[in-house]
This record gives sequence, structure tokens and C-alpha cells, in this order.
Amino acid sequence: MALRFIGIMPNSPQTDSPTIWLDEETGDLLIQSYKATEDEVRACKEIGSIPGHSSDVPDHETIVRLPAAMLEFIPRPDSEKSE
Repeated sequence: MALRFIGIMPNSPQTDSPTIWLDEETGDLLIQSYKATEDEVRACKEIGSIPGHSSDVPDHETIVRLPAAMLEFIPRPDSEKSE
């Protein structure tokens, strides 16, 4: 696996540091961030996504909260990058 560090939460302490890496082989992002609270997960399930799609979170998935300050580190397709 060829990972590349993308960014870390600005001004984060050493013990509380949301981080993003890019898997250069697949283009996938690996995100370390805050676990969603039970209330947040419940709210996500209530809202759902698309009709007919389960709102359950499978055991092999999770919901994380990504701070807004981290959005700048998420890569965008070239057509969406601001110039």
C-alpha cells in the first residue's frame, strides 16, 4: 500500500489529531477523526440517504465526524479545483 500524508487538523494537540492520508494506488482516503456520538449516528440513521437504501451501519463501517477545518485537505477532481 502506497500511502501519502495529506494533512492534519491545524493547531491540533499531539493526542487529538484528525489526519488524512491518500492511498496512491486506489485514490481512496484514509481518515482518522472523531467517532460520531450515539446521538449523531442515530440522527444519520433517521435522515438516511436515498430511498430504499438501508440506514444501518454495518459492522465493517463507521461514521466519523470530520472537522470543517479539515475539508481543505480533501483532494478534488481537477475540474473542481479553484484556480
